Amino acid sequence: MKSNPEGTGAPLKRSLKKGSGLLMVMSLLGFLGFLSVLFWINWPKPRPVPEPLPPAVKSLIERIPGRSDAIIYLGMKDVRQSRFWQEVLPDSLRDLPLFEAPETLQKLMTAAAIIPARDIDTLLVTFRKSGYREQHFLCVAKGPFASKLTDELLQRASRQTASIAGQQCYGIDSTLWVSRTGPNEAVLADNKTMLSGYLNPEGSFLTRDSLAVAMIEKATYKSHLWFALPSAAWTSSALKSLTSKNSDVNTLGNLNHIQHLALSIKMNDGIKAETEWVYKTKPAAWFASTFLWGAVKLSAMSTERTTPETRALLEKIQIQQNLESVIIRADLPLETFTHATGSSGRNN
Repeated sequence: MKSNPEGTGAPLKRSLKKGSGLLMVMSLLGFLGFLSVLFWINWPKPRPVPEPLPPAVKSLIERIPGRSDAIIYLGMKDVRQSRFWQEVLPDSLRDLPLFEAPETLQKLMTAAAIIPARDIDTLLVTFRKSGYREQHFLCVAKGPFASKLTDELLQRASRQTASIAGQQCYGIDSTLWVSRTGPNEAVLADNKTMLSGYLNPEGSFLTRDSLAVAMIEKATYKSHLWFALPSAAWTSSALKSLTSKNSDVNTLGNLNHIQHLALSIKMNDGIKAETEWVYKTKPAAWFASTFLWGAVKLSAMSTERTTPETRALLEKIQIQQNLESVIIRADLPLETFTHATGSSGRNN
């Protein structure tokens, strides 16, 4: 048996549980964690293939004049035919206004006995900002409502008329122009220039506004409801109004730094929804998604401040960072709403 020479001690073994060994392990784990986060932030995750634009909707979008800060589409006819509308939505909610109409438009719809939820089949609205506060809009609507806007009614309600691209146009006042472009189609705008740009288009919007087209492409579902907000200012103001009563969501989601937004909803055997928030950088998107994910998970686990119905909804929400985007998805089957309705009824 070999022995150590006299005067020499046993070789020292570095412990990984204390001292410099523990520091090396912690540094290595931290470095590996940093690499994994870096890889995750820069890894393009797979995403579902978005539905294509229906040809009829695409032809309408092509005629939008200039550029757009926000585009909203509602396929109300398809929504009315969905199981969610027919089996879950109460009758008392089906005739509620789809939107808050300006005063002049509301008076016109009242005079024509138009109920948007019943009489509108499809609705396409685009907004364009001009100057510091001025906001212009153009709306293309199809459905039985158009037959209620008779030439006699529009003539009586208008202050001036004009013929644009062979179409009779009516200036109701300084904030509303209307033109019936078909038996079941009408175009509305807040000024004559916007209306003229649609009726007599120059070029295609789909080749003119690449940013808006990119945001439309990010809307996964194209048949029921979707909107695309390519404008950072429009996105910020829209999100602030939606979260004005919830400062925690505003802070956690870092909403002030969102550049563009897309959202789409499909109602068939329940509700499928997806929204994509585009940030300036990948780290900004990662931090936002991490905080949002943590907030949702904590709320879903809380039994004191969150009701069972709300926890069931939160558990169906998925949050993912994908490059510069935060993508939030929800798939809510019909049973989610029928159970919630039943619980509400029992509580009452």
